Amino acid sequence: MVSYKRLSPEEVHFSGAPLLEPPPDDSGNSAVRAEDPELPLLARRPQCSSTTALLTLGGLILVVLAIWLLGTVLWLRSPPSSEVHKPLTPVGPSSQTRGQGGGTQQPEACSLIAEAWRFDCYPERGVVVTEEMCHARNCCFVHDSKARPPGQNGVPYCFYPPDFPSYELVAINDVEMGYTGKLIRTQKTYYPKDIETLQFDVLYESNNRLRMKITDPANERYEVPIDVPVVKTRAPNPMYTVEFIKKPFGLIVKRKQNGAVLLNTTVAPLFYADQFLQMSTSLPSTFVYGLGEHRSNLLHDVQWNTLTMWARDAAPLTNLYGAHPFSLLMESDGLAHGLFLLNSNAMDVVLQPAPALTWRTVGGILDLYVFLGPDPASVIGEYLEVIGKPAMPVYWALGYHLCRWGYDSSNKTWEVVKEMRNYGIPQDVQWNDIDYMDNALDFTYNPVNFSTLPNLVNDLHINNQHYVMILDPGISSTQPAGSYWPFDEGIRKDIFINNSSGDLLIGKVWPGLTAFPDFSNPDTHEWWYQNLQKFHSKVPFDGLWIDMNEPSNFFDGSVNGCPENELETPPYTPGVLGGTLRAKTVCASAQHKTTSHYNVHSLYGLMEAKASARYLRILGKRPFVISRSTFPSQGLYSGHWLGDNRSRWKDLYMSIPGMLTFNLLGIPLVGADICGFSDNSTEELCVRWTQLGTFYPLSRNHNTKESQAQDPTMFSPAARAAMKEALLLRYSLFPFLYTLFHHAHLNGHTVARPLFFEFPLDNKTYSIDKQFLWGKSLLVTPVLEPGVDYVVGYLPKGVWYDFYTVSCGESLVSKGEEVKLHAPLDKIILHLREGTITPTQRPNTTLWVSSGQPLHLITCLSEEGLAEGDLFWDDRDSLDTYETGHYAYITFKLRKVLKLKSSGKGKLFKAKTTVCKCLDVPLSIGSIIRELKQNH
Repeated sequence: MVSYKRLSPEEVHFSGAPLLEPPPDDSGNSAVRAEDPELPLLARRPQCSSTTALLTLGGLILVVLAIWLLGTVLWLRSPPSSEVHKPLTPVGPSSQTRGQGGGTQQPEACSLIAEAWRFDCYPERGVVVTEEMCHARNCCFVHDSKARPPGQNGVPYCFYPPDFPSYELVAINDVEMGYTGKLIRTQKTYYPKDIETLQFDVLYESNNRLRMKITDPANERYEVPIDVPVVKTRAPNPMYTVEFIKKPFGLIVKRKQNGAVLLNTTVAPLFYADQFLQMSTSLPSTFVYGLGEHRSNLLHDVQWNTLTMWARDAAPLTNLYGAHPFSLLMESDGLAHGLFLLNSNAMDVVLQPAPALTWRTVGGILDLYVFLGPDPASVIGEYLEVIGKPAMPVYWALGYHLCRWGYDSSNKTWEVVKEMRNYGIPQDVQWNDIDYMDNALDFTYNPVNFSTLPNLVNDLHINNQHYVMILDPGISSTQPAGSYWPFDEGIRKDIFINNSSGDLLIGKVWPGLTAFPDFSNPDTHEWWYQNLQKFHSKVPFDGLWIDMNEPSNFFDGSVNGCPENELETPPYTPGVLGGTLRAKTVCASAQHKTTSHYNVHSLYGLMEAKASARYLRILGKRPFVISRSTFPSQGLYSGHWLGDNRSRWKDLYMSIPGMLTFNLLGIPLVGADICGFSDNSTEELCVRWTQLGTFYPLSRNHNTKESQAQDPTMFSPAARAAMKEALLLRYSLFPFLYTLFHHAHLNGHTVARPLFFEFPLDNKTYSIDKQFLWGKSLLVTPVLEPGVDYVVGYLPKGVWYDFYTVSCGESLVSKGEEVKLHAPLDKIILHLREGTITPTQRPNTTLWVSSGQPLHLITCLSEEGLAEGDLFWDDRDSLDTYETGHYAYITFKLRKVLKLKSSGKGKLFKAKTTVCKCLDVPLSIGSIIRELKQNH
């Protein structure tokens, strides 16, 4: 529902008809008179009398009343907000003009605009746009066979003319950090509450980072409250140039190195109304990545593709659980740059084949960052300099996790753990879904079915394993007074979200009617901490799984619905699933301590993750939090799983672009539910998925109670053996994976990364999302189809060593080509890149035991006989070990002999090396041991 009634074509025709009728033709009437000899040549003057005067006055009153009544009827049929559809004053040569016959004359400039460069003037969904409606907005109208059908993406047939009214830059001043200017709009747009005067700031924050802010100098508008760098010194040698276009206002940013245009906002008009902000830019190529969270390929389609951002509890369809308005763009010459609009309101990001991009949001400000790279890894590092680099995970987070909604009891959960141990299958973490709770109440456990839960957790700890349980934000509001402390104390502290009238907002989730904590309130963080502390004293959990935190609501808004106001029904609603901002969440007009839910909805998961991580840090260990809903800077506090998938081969494949995208977004601790959440997995699918899941940064098997159990022990001996071998492989690679996370934490690197990160000059890698790399050296090529024992993979140019036969020196010299590789059911294809040294360890059933095993270096020489690698090592769970210097960082370089260089304060450990035997290179274990610093 929207705040104004859409006009149907019939209504438009009817309401406009009187305006189109020509005035009475006097010449025609004269001709009639001339043909009628009975008409006098001069009109007779009417006789004046009191009766005639009264009759005339009465007639005039009736006419006035009739006109008033007709006007009232027409007014009731028209939109309540007339300003929304108010036609612009025609300006310039492109204005729609009316010919002598009353028809519309299309300006010539409209026909000259290529389809790819048409920017949509009527983006509202569910509207059949007529020519009259389009011209009422002073826009061009071209309706042809290639135009989009109603409700579908395609070429817009109502689009902006070249001189559509926009802002004018009337003043600009050089300031310490860059420039500040004044923008003026002199003509209203078709959205209400235009902000006519804007402040425009360009900040040269670093040589590789430019920031542009457009704000309302007269009124404070909502700005996203995440910590970003506050720079006080202008960049001394920026890699970019900035040009200002005064009328209509636009900004052009170019790369100094080659003159490439990275940002050009002159391609479409700027909008800045109270609830509608829009800005467009051209793009230097069609290679666009990021812009989460959606279920899509790694490389986005630019053929009229709209990506909506508004956190939503949904199966993998449209706008998903998180909102990330960051895009990475590969340029045609292998260079890269990034664009980040720091805005948390509901948003559409539109990609079109010009290529061009449009941001369209319903609130906040325009706060845009441009990152110059110049390579894709540098772009991600620069982005994370702004939003924050991911936290270093606790070591056991990188082990194998097992979960199911439907264990139904702690004893059944315990049996699964024991079965895993009996078969010698690695497992570090056991999870429970909501079935552990007492009537789905947070901070409780079922006293009957889960009575032995504390014993299970203690047993896990004795065996160097760990426990994670789920928490949902919805707090039951229907328990007897005094019986449920979380709600009673929450009411006392006033920490719940209220409706627009200031009363408690009640929704519905698993426990029934619920209230929702307001995590924008610092008091809520203290209340959350107290609840976690109370529960931890009963069940000493190790990590938290925070779910349903978009927040999800089984009602649309609340038990009482939502009011009809401008926050609930803005003039423009992005393409959210359900059609309204309140669909399966709380009312947009609901009130938090800081602002309305309209502004902070997509921040809810981030705020809850921050509160959860804060508590776990107080325990003195690195926090482990996995969140469904995410926002930029989430990696500081939590990881993410990709949500509810299905046990289908397509979902197996789609998990790879999802994993890679979240690495680009600064949340490297990510993975999908191995073997699928819903439906029943086949044995073959689960084996292949376990092999792929071995190389998810977050490796968790999880499924629903409606499906058959799918933990590794449930399958045949052959399948079980294949899964075990895959997991042991992960555990052997733990030193390598742990070091990759160190670089993500320290430098903002990706852990799992697309091939084009390492081969940016090879454009064949730009669309590859069925393979990926760990770091720069380990290439993973999984089987993603049923019934095959081979896979076709792309090997970029260079020498690649088969991981399984590297000790025999088996390698393949690739020119940059696809290769058919033998992949039986018990094998996932892995290759190591030339010139790399990969640290591994002897695996065991937990990472704690594995990490005490000898170190093993796999050395793959380049054609020149060179190789290098590194290793980060610490106690693996203490806080801030790098920041306090309690670590060992060792670099390995092979130049005929192996040389090591170490830093930090590390514990001595044993190591040995293996180099391809056919390459006769002498290495000494003793040389490694002597070079390591021993501090403990």
